[in-house]
Amino acid sequence: MFKPIFLFLSLYLFSLMNAVAGDADDEFLSAREAFRKGDAARLNVAAKRLEHHVLAPYLNYYQLLMRLKDASPAEVRGFISANADSYLSGRLQADWLKILGQKQEWTLFLEEYPMLKGNDDAELACFALQARLQRNDPGAFQEGRRRWLSGTESAASCRPVFDAMIAAGELNVEDVWSRIRLALELGNISVARQAAEDLPQGQRYAFRPMEKVAENPQRFLDASSSAELHTRPERELTMFAVYRLARSQPSAALIYWNRMRPQLSLEEQRYVWGQMAFHAARKHDPVALHWFREAGETPLNELQLTWRVRAALRAQDWQQVLSGIAEMPEELQNQGVWRYWKARGLKSNGKTAAANIILAPLSLEHNFYGQMALEDLGSVVSNPLSTYAPSEDRLREVRAIPGIQRALALYRLDLRTEANREWLWASRNFDDEQMLAAAELAKRNNWLDRAINTADKTRTLHDFSLRYPAPHRDLMQVYAQEHGLDEAWVYGLIRQESRFVQQARSSVGASGLMQLMPATAKWIASRMGMKHFRQSQVNQIDTNISFGTYYLKYVLDTNNGQPVLATASYNAGPSRARRWKDEKALEGAIYAESIPFTETRGYVQKVLSNATYYANRFERQVVSLRQRLGTVSGKGANNECQNPDERSPSCDP
Repeated sequence: MFKPIFLFLSLYLFSLMNAVAGDADDEFLSAREAFRKGDAARLNVAAKRLEHHVLAPYLNYYQLLMRLKDASPAEVRGFISANADSYLSGRLQADWLKILGQKQEWTLFLEEYPMLKGNDDAELACFALQARLQRNDPGAFQEGRRRWLSGTESAASCRPVFDAMIAAGELNVEDVWSRIRLALELGNISVARQAAEDLPQGQRYAFRPMEKVAENPQRFLDASSSAELHTRPERELTMFAVYRLARSQPSAALIYWNRMRPQLSLEEQRYVWGQMAFHAARKHDPVALHWFREAGETPLNELQLTWRVRAALRAQDWQQVLSGIAEMPEELQNQGVWRYWKARGLKSNGKTAAANIILAPLSLEHNFYGQMALEDLGSVVSNPLSTYAPSEDRLREVRAIPGIQRALALYRLDLRTEANREWLWASRNFDDEQMLAAAELAKRNNWLDRAINTADKTRTLHDFSLRYPAPHRDLMQVYAQEHGLDEAWVYGLIRQESRFVQQARSSVGASGLMQLMPATAKWIASRMGMKHFRQSQVNQIDTNISFGTYYLKYVLDTNNGQPVLATASYNAGPSRARRWKDEKALEGAIYAESIPFTETRGYVQKVLSNATYYANRFERQVVSLRQRLGTVSGKGANNECQNPDERSPSCDP
């Protein structure tokens, strides 16, 4: 008799608690909007009402941020101390330091700046240099010089440092030209223009056509083909025009270069050869290695060094691979990618024992190059056995951490950016057991992207079911079988595309689990005979997987069944993927390594690596990573697609 009443009361109280929590959440979002609109009065009322809410620190942060310019040091320090377990403490500290820097309150700035952890904000770093210059710290000039010799945009707070260095003779005209060159190499024309303002007036005026050179280097070279290159601006503009043209037309650039280089010094000639070689390597022009040799002893930056090795890989010149890696800085050589290719180079030269010494520790890493190393040692890639499962007590322990509670609350409110930051801060010092407990907790809250990223960080304890989840599998199997696709490959692709975030949307407009571009989705709907298609349907799980697997099958078929080419096509477009092929057949791993787009190169490697782990999880027949990469046929093996595209179908048969 009492059980139905008790059950009714329990359900009533539970629904009442949910309603109260929902009201509080709505009020929090309303308060957040008040902050965004600068409505302090409304924010203050809400903060008082929600002082016991799990996200109350955010309302306190908003309140303090609105009057931070006038807040006392004690008040700011109090918030930082009280919220040390939240990323908000560091965020407010950084905001406060910027205000102190703008006010030039250097004594207080230098007291607080060393306490800011894990923040490499360039604006703050240059404020710190300004403060050190006020104290006549000689080391400030050295750090300032390092920031000057960069081709990237500098924070406004760096300008007073640079001005002080120029006034003190710590930066001269040659240093200005060095910064201009670095900026032009990266295509940062605005940075080069700003740096040119520090040239002597005559040189500054003569160098102003650089923007026109950037827009149409061939026109500039045609107009100046008979010019005498007597001045520094004339020579620098000509050099820039030549290697700018080499970005798209290496052979055309060479014609102009041969005509003009006799007027340049040996140092200048070698510099341009190095730039042209880099661009030729990214265009997969076989002349790249010859041009790198012409560059002689000219210093190459890290990007150029890596592309010299990639050019050697495509040429199957293993001696050049080894010598190119040997010239890299030690930190670069120690990256997994170059350890792996060094081992391959040694093995190609018959030095198997030396190669295996490199491959053995690399094979313990759970990534693309670790898998390749393991296979080269003759082993089969398999998922490590899960040796640890968090207990319910450990899960409750992690769930009780305030930062984790705030992260989950923010995620519930769809404030994903803040949720991710809070989670990362709360888990930054977790050991493996805590990481796996947190990953399991994220999974139980359907926060799969966070579960994956957290489980990925463990060092010795692993749970690959958390690293490689397989949601919607019943639906996936239907569409994978319908299109004859490897289910593990599709999952590997989705894991890389969206981390299973249904509402994921990229900066270029791709949507859903399989990140479909609007034009691609419309094309697929038309091909499938779907009438009355609406773009909003793309984010529906069934439609997204249906469309995505259809398109994946399409790019696989149009690339002769080669998964590495199909994967590249899915990310960068079919035309580009075909354009990156060689005239001859190419090992799939080398094709992937020499993809010019950094994003696509990493994407292809990770998708195929993921697929291997998923296949192991699904207990399917083992297909090695090397088999998945296969051999990419030469350009003459099938008709080439000439219509460039941006992740949209082209050359529809």
